[in-house]
Parts: sequence; C-alpha cells; structure tokens
Amino acid sequence: MPTRAEYCVIACAEAWRNDGEVLASPMGPIPSFGARLAKRTFSPELLLTDGEALLVGLDGEPEGWLPYRRHLTMVTGGRRHVMMGASQIDRHGNQNISCIGDWERPARQLLGVRGAPVNTLNNPVSYWIPRHSPRVFVERVDMVSGVGHDRAVGPYHRLPRVVSDLGVFDFATPDRTMRLASVHPGVTVAEVRAATGFALPAGDDVPYTREPTAEELRLIREVIDPEGLREREVPAR
Repeated sequence: MPTRAEYCVIACAEAWRNDGEVLASPMGPIPSFGARLAKRTFSPELLLTDGEALLVGLDGEPEGWLPYRRHLTMVTGGRRHVMMGASQIDRHGNQNISCIGDWERPARQLLGVRGAPVNTLNNPVSYWIPRHSPRVFVERVDMVSGVGHDRAVGPYHRLPRVVSDLGVFDFATPDRTMRLASVHPGVTVAEVRAATGFALPAGDDVPYTREPTAEELRLIREVIDPEGLREREVPAR
C-alpha cells in the first residue's frame, strides 16, 4: 500500500506532465523524486540538472553543459518549470519566503526574496509544502516574494499546482484563486479546510490523488529513493 509520502511524490511528478523539453528545477527531496519519476515514466523529454552547471541523466551522470547564459535564457523564456517551497502562500498564489511580520520590523527573517519574482514572472512555478497549516496557507502573505495571479504580468506566468502533505491544489476557478483539486487517501476535505487560513473552494466530489502504478512504486522504492528519505519529509500516518 502506498504511503502518504509516495502519494506526494506522485502528485509532484504530475506537475511536469505534458511539459515537454523544459528544465525541471525541483527544490527539496520529494519534488526531486517527483521530477525523476516523471522523466522515467510519462515525461521522458524533461531535462534534469545538478543545480550548478550540468544537465544530468537519470543516473546522475553528466549529459551536457548548462552555462549560466543558457540557464538564463531558459529562465526568462518560459522553458523551465520550478517547484519551490513557501513559508506562506495565499489564495491568489502569492508566496512568501522572506520574512514573517511587518517588513519594517519582522518577527522572523527567512531566506529572503532570492529568485522568486523572476521565477514566477518568467516560467511556470509550482509549490511543495510538506506541512499544511493555517500558518502557511494564509489569507494574505506578509511579503510577496513569488508573484500570484492577482499581481501577475507577462506571457510566461503560470502556477500549475500546489502540493502539500494533505492534497493537491490548482487555480482552475473563474477568478484564478486556489481550489482543492484532490485529497491524498486518508485525508478529508474538512481536514484540509480546517488547516487552511482562507476559504477554500472545492467541488461536490473531490477525488483522491491518483494511485501510483506498481512500476512507479518500484521505481520510487528501489531506484529513485531506496534510502526512504521521502518518509522523513512526510512521515507515515
């Protein structure tokens, strides 16, 4: 039987379905496992990188050079799909990784804005949140790092999905605000809504996140993550 972490890997992998030949930039273990699973199965044209200067194959061996100028071309032309984290995210998809509290005197300093504005304006960005809570899914982010639908400009801005340890979310609503697209098995819609700091639209019959195939489970357990690091990020429940 798949674990919650394995459903999360599947949900992250689905973010890159039908993307074609784009650079996958997953941030964190489970998004990384998802990108590698997608390339091994339904998205073979996906490009993987070592995060520094090389394109790599499924075994991690270098396949090509990725100089900074080429990386920038991909970033600014919509040819990369990032999966980032979020300390806060709101109904419009605005993301905060910079600070908690007022900018003039924050209660906590975080990573800083970093590349989030460029990422969100110039290529597709999805989000992975391993601990779904009202402190993360907030009514209004304290600072906008990644740009949401209510602020977006440019032809390449796209937020395909948000994945958490409770479910999958998209922005397929008339006003492009977040909605619940699926719940992971063992989770109820009521649980998700209770853990979300804003009103969350959901259909009358929210489906479960899709089941992994037997081959996908084998790849996750034996090839992609034989050490079981996924279970440390999302413990079994």
